[in-house]
Amino acid sequence: MPATAAPTVPPPALDNPAGGALSLIFTTLPALLRLTCGLVGAAVALSVRTPPVDEALLLPGVAALTGWSLWYAGRAVRHGITPALVAGDVAVTALACLLIPHLVAPEVLPGEGSWIAVLASTTVINTQATAPARWSVPAGLLVTVTYVVGAQAAGNPAESRAHAATLLVQTACTAMMAGVMRRRIGRADRAFAEHHRLTREALVARAAREAERQQNRDLHDTVLGTLTMVGLGAVAGPSASFRDRCAADLRTLVALTDLGPAPGDGPVPLDGRLRTVPDRLPELPVGLELASCAVPAGVADAITESAFAALSNVVRHAPGARATLRLTRDAVAVVVEVVDDGPGFDPAVVPRHRYGLRESIHGRMAAVGGRAEVHSAPGAGTRIRLEWPGVG
Repeated sequence: MPATAAPTVPPPALDNPAGGALSLIFTTLPALLRLTCGLVGAAVALSVRTPPVDEALLLPGVAALTGWSLWYAGRAVRHGITPALVAGDVAVTALACLLIPHLVAPEVLPGEGSWIAVLASTTVINTQATAPARWSVPAGLLVTVTYVVGAQAAGNPAESRAHAATLLVQTACTAMMAGVMRRRIGRADRAFAEHHRLTREALVARAAREAERQQNRDLHDTVLGTLTMVGLGAVAGPSASFRDRCAADLRTLVALTDLGPAPGDGPVPLDGRLRTVPDRLPELPVGLELASCAVPAGVADAITESAFAALSNVVRHAPGARATLRLTRDAVAVVVEVVDDGPGFDPAVVPRHRYGLRESIHGRMAAVGGRAEVHSAPGAGTRIRLEWPGVG
C-alpha cells in the first residue's frame, strides 16, 4: 500500500473537536481490535495443529503475528495510525492468507471460522476505518484475493468463495460508513469553526462599541457638559472654578488618547473615590454621607463617574440647588444615591436621544452589572439611585 495516504493522527481537538473525537475513536478501536485478534488468534492457531499444518512454520508465524499485534496497538495509541502502519498490517495479513495450507488445519477451514479468516476480516475493517477510500478499498481487495488464493491452495474452493464474499461486503460497508462519518464530521467542524469565527467577530465588535460608548460618556460628562453650561449662561464671566473645570476636561481628553496598559481591577475604596467628586464641581454644595466600602476598580470607576454625571446635571439644570451624595452597603448590594432639592423633572418626558441619563448613568452601571433608578417629579427634587449587586 502506498505511503502517501494521510496519517490519521488525531488533530487538535480545539480546532476541530468532532474530527478529533472521530480520529481518536478510529485510532483506539482498531488498536484494540488488532490486539484482541492477534492474541486470540494465536491461542486458536496453537490449539489445532493437525497435519498438514507445518509446526516449523506455524510457531514462528504465530510469534511474529503476536509481536506485530502488540507493536501495532502500542504504536497506534502513542502516535496514531500512520500509512506505514496500515500498509504493514495489510502485508502481514496477505502473507498469512497465502500460507493458509501450512497454518490452518483442514477441519477448521470451512465455515469462515478459522483464525486466518478472522484475521483477514479484522484487517479489512481496520483498513477502511483508518485510511482514505482510495487506498483502503484496493487494500481490502488485495486481502480478499490473497485469501481466495490461500483457501484454494488448501483445497477448499467453497470456503474461498464464501469468505471472499464476506470480505467484499465488509470492505464496501465499512468504507461507505467511514466515508459518510468523515463527511458529516467535516461539516460539523466547519460549522463549529464558522460559529467561533462569528463569535470572535461579535465580541470584537461589541468591545469596540463599548469603548466608543465609554468615550462618548466621558466626553458628555466633561467637555460637552462644560460647553452646555456656557451655552446656558451658567458662566457669567472669568471664574477660577471654570478654569479648573476646563483643565480637568483637558486631562480627560488626554486620557482618552492614552493607549498604555489598563490599570488593575483589584478592590479599591469606593468611599475614597466618591470624596473626590465634589472637588470636580466646586460650584455645587454637596453633603457627603459615605460608609466605608471596597469594590473592584472598574466598578468604582463606573459608580464614581455615574455620580459625577448626576451631580453635573444638578449644576446644569438646577443652579442654586443643594445635593447629597450618600453611600451605603449591606449583604446584598452597594448603593449610592445622589439627592438634590432642585425643581425636579418628569423622567417620562425626557427624549430618548438625550445622552446623559441613558448612557452616562444607566449605560455605565449596566456595563459593570449594576443598575440605576431615577426618581423625580416637577417641584419635588431628584434622587438617583446607583446599585451594584456585587457584595455578598
